[in-house]
Amino acid sequence: MIRIGILGDIGSGKSYIARCFGYPVFNADKEVGKLYKSNKKIFIKLKKILPKYIKSFPINKNEIIEAILGNKTNLKKIIKIVHVEVRKKMYFFINKNKNKKIVILDIPLLLENKINSRNDILIFIQAKRIDIFKRLKQRKGFNKKIINKFRKIQLSLVYKKKKSHFTIKNNFTDKSVKKDINAILKKLL
Repeated sequence: MIRIGILGDIGSGKSYIARCFGYPVFNADKEVGKLYKSNKKIFIKLKKILPKYIKSFPINKNEIIEAILGNKTNLKKIIKIVHVEVRKKMYFFINKNKNKKIVILDIPLLLENKINSRNDILIFIQAKRIDIFKRLKQRKGFNKKIINKFRKIQLSLVYKKKKSHFTIKNNFTDKSVKKDINAILKKLL
């Protein structure tokens, strides 16, 4: 099985491109959302360390946002609890798809949390800053302060691009993205 890790800036289109490969995708952001809605253990742990912010189950995303903006150490506390469960979900996903030729790992903090393996193929998604900002502004609940907090905990884009085996320039058109993906798949398979 080939594991492909998708890297890039927030809003660069990582999830969209991950889906375009046509292979099973592990989307860490979606898993976190599911955990907030259904995992009572995470709620209890977060409520214990952030009682001022985390009040109700299922966990309200606004409570998480308030906690992150409320204190600069809160994001790290949240990550420490949530990422253990995300990692378990990823291993389950990989095991479930062990007979597939390729799986796609759409995990924003793949390198930062050392979730990648040495043999993973890393693909960097490059997009123009102006296009990224336009797309981010269209997202429901867009919050520039939160995005900046997340960017601060991420490795630099220059480093991620250097570590990657391939780069896809995302100009947000299906045709060019599909062409790049097909060229990469040809080299890998």
